Amino acid sequence: MKTAKSLFSAEDKQAVEAAIAEAEKMTAGEIVTVVATVSGRYDRAEDLFGLLFALIALSVAWLLLQGTTTEAWSATPTHVLGLPAIVGILIGGFVVGAALATHFPMLRLPFIARAEMIEEVERRARETFQRQSVRNTSSGTGVLIYVSLYEHIVKVIGDDGVAAQLSSDSLEKICTLVVDGLRQGRPADGLSQAVKKTGELLAPHLPPTVGDVNEIANQLILID
Repeated sequence: MKTAKSLFSAEDKQAVEAAIAEAEKMTAGEIVTVVATVSGRYDRAEDLFGLLFALIALSVAWLLLQGTTTEAWSATPTHVLGLPAIVGILIGGFVVGAALATHFPMLRLPFIARAEMIEEVERRARETFQRQSVRNTSSGTGVLIYVSLYEHIVKVIGDDGVAAQLSSDSLEKICTLVVDGLRQGRPADGLSQAVKKTGELLAPHLPPTVGDVNEIANQLILID
């Protein structure tokens, strides 16, 4: 899985930032774009993969090491794996499996519910909304386009002056442009189109004012 910083080249960043500058000429809205590699920690999913890995390791060890020995007319199993060995395999397998899931995030993906992903992205998007000072504009005109790559989720959050102007259908259009760009391998183009659409949707309701100043820097923020 590509990280946010590896997905966008310097030219891509410049293109998105230029799109923000152009869009803000149409509206008093302040548009902020953030792309994050992942939004949630998902410790539970790592533990579940670790448990599965431990059980698989034990099963393989059991099949390889357990055998039979023939005495007289009967065949009895030989118990090579004692309790200490079984416990050791389970603990070691769990630790190794959890570590693998940490370093290779795709391994934990089957153990994460979609509802949990949506909740984590929503939480991180709102944290980012605060940290990037999107709520600090003088007229409440900040809007955040937040993209989380691992979860494949896009969130658009507007401040008070924006939220009332962007319907759910409008938000869906913005998100769709970002998703289409990612699917087509053109993330910068998709994000630039989403920024442009945001400006167009806000323009009739929040037109630029005389003496309007740029309260938030026009930049693409990448979080790994």
